[in-house]
Amino acid sequence: MFEYNDHNVSLVEVGPRDGLQNEKTVLELEQKLRYIELLSEAGLNIIEATSFVRADRIPQMGDASELFNELTKKSFFEQTRFPCLVPNLKGYEIAKACGVKEISLFSATSDEFTKKNINCTVDESFERMKPVAQAALKDGLKIRGYISTAFGCPYAGNMSSKKLSLVAEQFLKLGVSELSIGDTIGVAEPKQVYNYTTDLLSIAKTSQVAMHFHDTRGMALVNILASLEKGIRKFDASSGGLGGCPYAKGATGNVATEDVIYLLHSIGMKTGVDLEKLYIASDFILNAVDKASPSKFIQTYFKRK
Repeated sequence: MFEYNDHNVSLVEVGPRDGLQNEKTVLELEQKLRYIELLSEAGLNIIEATSFVRADRIPQMGDASELFNELTKKSFFEQTRFPCLVPNLKGYEIAKACGVKEISLFSATSDEFTKKNINCTVDESFERMKPVAQAALKDGLKIRGYISTAFGCPYAGNMSSKKLSLVAEQFLKLGVSELSIGDTIGVAEPKQVYNYTTDLLSIAKTSQVAMHFHDTRGMALVNILASLEKGIRKFDASSGGLGGCPYAKGATGNVATEDVIYLLHSIGMKTGVDLEKLYIASDFILNAVDKASPSKFIQTYFKRK
């Protein structure tokens, strides 16, 4: 166990977008920019910056254009990837005009979830995404595909491995270079993760798959171990454990980046992330939104410092 040929793991830091999107406190632009800068200084080189959505739907992302325009002026911009979520062709055109080089599209395995989230079925969501994906590929942009409710839905219950694979296939046909497999309400278990990823990897390469776990039942880290055993080497996480889903009742935050890094380093994996600098970023943003962190690493390690 834990004998891997490849010890390098990539982290996609989703705090600035997925972590903040459900927060009631709407932050100032300068606070967000400073947060992203601190994350970069910690060694995180893939940071989901924002989403080009309607401000009346998600007020926290209302400054997406201004934020990204300011990011392009930062010294760390060229060394960091900043994927941004776009919901439709209008959002894509705005993102492209700002200089976004990577976009994320989203759907789910559950019709009930997508109806609550974006007012359409899963199949209808792909019809909506098709022109966006076509435009992005024509313009030479990378595309990431988010698959929510991969293991369970708050409205429809358990999701099947077959459904996950079918949705993944639809995304691959759109031309995405990466799939983010989301345990939106944190119900996945390690055996389930191992089995579902076995099926998923029959249609996708390990390099095309990232896992996105929530820690609702305290299972995120063991689910990451199960994913590692299947050869997956990319994981989404949110610094300080910020985040939730506004359309998934009862969903708690994303797994904390600190806890993921601590786990990975403890078994000899390399991430390039400095935990103490990461804590500085998390402490900054947690103070800004006036929240305590669910991260066990933050709660214990830094109290002893």
